[in-house]
Order: sequence, then structure tokens, then C-alpha cells
Amino acid sequence: MLHKKLFTFIGVVSMMLALSITAQAQERVEIRWFVGLGAGTDAPQIEAQEAIVEEFNNSQDSIELILEIVDNDQAYGILSTQRAAGNAPDIVGPVGIRGRSNFPGTWLDLSSLIEENNYDLSDFDPALVDFYDIEGEGQIGLPFAIFPSFLAYNVDLFDEAGIPYPPRNYGDPYVDWNGEEREWNMDTLREVAMIMTVDANGFDATMEEFDTNNIVQFGYGPQWTDIRGRLTMFGAGNFIDDDGNAYVPEHWRAGLEWYQAAMWEDYFVPNGVYGGADFLGGGNWFESGNLAIVHTHLWYLPCCTWGLEGVDYQLAPVPSFNGVTTAKMHGDTFSIMESTDHPQEAFEVLTYLIGEKAEELAALYGGMPARLSLQETYFDTISQNDPLAGRDLYWDIVVAGMEFADNPSHEGPLPSLLEAEDVYNTWTGPFDNDPDFDLEAELPALIEGLQEVYDAAD
Repeated sequence: MLHKKLFTFIGVVSMMLALSITAQAQERVEIRWFVGLGAGTDAPQIEAQEAIVEEFNNSQDSIELILEIVDNDQAYGILSTQRAAGNAPDIVGPVGIRGRSNFPGTWLDLSSLIEENNYDLSDFDPALVDFYDIEGEGQIGLPFAIFPSFLAYNVDLFDEAGIPYPPRNYGDPYVDWNGEEREWNMDTLREVAMIMTVDANGFDATMEEFDTNNIVQFGYGPQWTDIRGRLTMFGAGNFIDDDGNAYVPEHWRAGLEWYQAAMWEDYFVPNGVYGGADFLGGGNWFESGNLAIVHTHLWYLPCCTWGLEGVDYQLAPVPSFNGVTTAKMHGDTFSIMESTDHPQEAFEVLTYLIGEKAEELAALYGGMPARLSLQETYFDTISQNDPLAGRDLYWDIVVAGMEFADNPSHEGPLPSLLEAEDVYNTWTGPFDNDPDFDLEAELPALIEGLQEVYDAAD
């Protein structure tokens, strides 16, 4: 009888404990984490993200973090559908600038949450915090994993030409072949790149004998970017003014003139005719070994995420224009959707991902940690993956580039972004391929085409 009562008591206690656990679980606030607009959908990444979710859920009893992973090809459509149905997730990421730009006006301004929680921003470069402070939208994210841009130059080609390398640091002059100091700007880049552009007979682009129809080596090229990215070297901007109208900033007009002359008059930048040539790697110009200087991002280097192989290269600062240096930035972060019912809990998750898990997740996604305290370890690690062991790459140039991040971003929002991209990419085709392209006459057509898209979006 005593045993029966004891078993009954144990059963009641067990049931009450189970009910208590169930009640606690039911009391948890559900925060949905949407992955798919950027990295995070490969099998090893999925497994690692699931482990992070499990660890977070086991670390506290107030939030239930739920992971939602969608293939990148479908992620934009699914997120749009969820938003329209009033069933949007709470957190989205990792997501790049362009990914967020497809959903303008949908991200939560974190300013008040940062203030209310007295969140410490001292481990971030202030320029990067400002980078995510979007006019009209607010602080839509915080720095997490970044891919600064810089110049990389082919050491062997410079040695062969016998001219000095680009400057070692931002702010340093270029000491030219005559020993004279010059500001490292777009004019100096042009002169260096013309000498580094060579035809099949060995004449460079500064010589009268230079054969423009038989070029075998180019001096400079901006790789893997659209016209907005190319023009950002001349200053931050976008194809939209403060009033929402289509326009081309004056410094970008100067950039278009510079590039047109570089392709069709001075021939030191590959035009559309040369751009896909086999000797230029079918588009991967720098890896071909026949491009002296490239403007690219950290993700291009083999130590990081993409895969530049077989070239002995070194890093250099981005040149200035009219005294201003702009090194375009790519960056992934996590953003909270404005529609969330639980901003405080979502912010707790967000700060966990970019805080305690920042190093682990940045490595998982292949990015440089935006946290200053993690960067030294990061560069020590990726240097070990350099195919040319022992090479001392100038990683401080990558770090210094954070100060010059383009704001507004070259991947920033435009009304009906995909349609706007179609307009300016279509316009860029003749610009790159037609030596008789009338820039002054065709600029109004670009603006008019963009304005039609913007008006339709309204």
C-alpha cells in the first residue's frame, strides 16, 4: 500500500514537472531566424547554424530561436510572400547590402534598442556603424562580417616593367620611376596603368607604336562589379537624389568620362571587346596573370572565400579623386524586420549572433569580423591559407579601408531595384562596347529610363 502511494506521489510529481516544463516552453517568445538571402545554405553551414540555435535555446528559458533556411534562388520570393501575408520572420541574415536593398523600408531602426540596452559599440569602427545608418530608414543593422575593397597588383608584372609598386599605405604618395612623389589619385593610377598596358610587340600604351588591336596585357581593371561599383572610386553615390528623382552625380559623370577614355582612348582598361578574351581569363582578368592592377574585395582572395590562384600579388590603397578616398565596402549583417512583435527579444538574438558568435559565424560565412578585437586573429588564420606560404600581405590596408567605406553604398536601394539594375546594365552595354558611344547624348536616356522605373514603383 505504501509502495502504491509512493508511486502515485512520484507520478504526480513527474506530471507536475512535465506540465511546468511545458508551461515554460509555451511561455518562451518565438523568434524566427530567416537564412537564404546570402550565405548559410550550404550543408556544413546549415549544421553549424543548427548547433548555434540549439546552444542558444539551451542557454536561457525566455526565447525559442527557430531557424528557417531557404535556398537562395527562392529566398527573395518566399520572404516577399511572407511579408505580404503578415507572416514575416523576425531576423534575416546573413544578408548583404544588395539583399537588404530589395526590401527597402522593411527593416527595424535599431537606434532606440541600442540606447535602451546601453549596447557597447566601441569594438566597431565608427565609420562602419555609420555605414548601416541609412537615410530615411535609420540604423538598420550593425557591423558583422565585412569585405573591404582595395587594389591588388601583380608583383611579377611590375618587376618586369621595372617601375615602382603602388604606395604602401593610405596617405602615402606614389614615388614614380623618376623618383618624384605624386599624390596617389586617379590621374596617377592612369599613368601607371598605361605603362603597364602592353601590346604583342612589347610597346606600352604611352608609346606611339602601341597597337590597340593587339593588346596582351592591361594595366588596370575593376573586376566583378557593375557600373555603380566602378564609379564609387570617384566618390560614394547612387542613381537617385534626395527627392527620389533619377540622376547621375557630378563626380560619377567625371567617372564615366574617365572610364570611357580609359577603354577607348588610352586603352589601359579592358573594354567590352577585350573583356571576355581568353588571355584575360574569360572575365577573371587578374587571375589570368595579364592584368597589372585590379580593384576587388576581400572575398576574391583564395585565403578567404573565392579563389584567386597562381598570381604573386600584393595589396595597395584605393586612389583618391578630388582629394577624397572611397573604398567601396561589401558587408553582411543580421537585420530585424520592422514587423516583428518582439523587438527586444529579437535584439537579444541579434546581439548574440554578432557578439558571442561573431568569430564563429564570420569564419563560417567567409567574412572578416567587423569587431576590431577579432581581426588580428582573423588575419593570422587566413595567412596560413595563403597558397604562397611566407608572403607578407599588407592586411593593414584591408583594415584601413573600413575608414573609407562608401556611404551611401554602391549596392544601396533604388525603387524597384531589379528593374533599375536592368536599366543601367542595359545602358552600360553600349558604353563598354561602342567606341563611338556619345556619353553626353546618352546620359539623359539613362536618367529617363531610371525615372520611368521609379515612377512605376511609386
